[in-house]
Amino acid sequence: MIHIFANPARFQRLAEKWLPWSIGLTLVTLFIGFTLALVVSPPDYQQGEAVRIMYVHVPAAWMAMFVYVNMAIAAAVGLVWKHPLADLFAKAAAPIGAGFTAICLITGSLWGEPMWGTWWVWDARLTSVLILFFLYLGYIALVNAFDDAHRGAAAGNILLLVGAVNIPIIKFSVDWWNTLHQPASISRLGAPTIDASMLAPLLVMGLGFTLYFVTAVLIRLRGEILARKIRSARFYES
Repeated sequence: MIHIFANPARFQRLAEKWLPWSIGLTLVTLFIGFTLALVVSPPDYQQGEAVRIMYVHVPAAWMAMFVYVNMAIAAAVGLVWKHPLADLFAKAAAPIGAGFTAICLITGSLWGEPMWGTWWVWDARLTSVLILFFLYLGYIALVNAFDDAHRGAAAGNILLLVGAVNIPIIKFSVDWWNTLHQPASISRLGAPTIDASMLAPLLVMGLGFTLYFVTAVLIRLRGEILARKIRSARFYES
């Protein structure tokens, strides 16, 4: 399946067809998600209206890890199979993943202050997410630090694969260590512990954030392909 996208020109044609649908689905899903989260979903009996931060914080946390995992897979594909779009995908996705991680950290602080009485604690979950944010920034800096784009991509791919060890630490930190952060309430064995009136908007927001990522990465990837063509043209002209 991955070979379908090996040709940049073919990918550009497919992306041109998908983008209008992707943009439309993203806008509709996010509108429904925010409506459910802000209007339909009830306030929490303990947290009150502050619980609504969850509908942005939790999907952003999901996407922060999801994007990095996809970048690490692309890094492996780029290193092993030399797929022509793998490196460009990772480069295009990195700022989006960093944005999701920043949103996760900021909304987590805003949510934590009224709930825990502090903006920040150095517990395992928060610290590992902060490390994830630095991994994103480190990757962005590294791939742009080389005059040779291929060397920069190779160095960035190695960083992505090494940094992937942080993802299971983020996921299982609340189970492995004693932290202020609550344990998993959705992705757990058995039924979710969150009420359906809150679970539904949370899942819709998660879908909306995922569709936004697909849309944004398609737009950025098309831009990266065009930028590579321009660099190649200038190289041959010189």
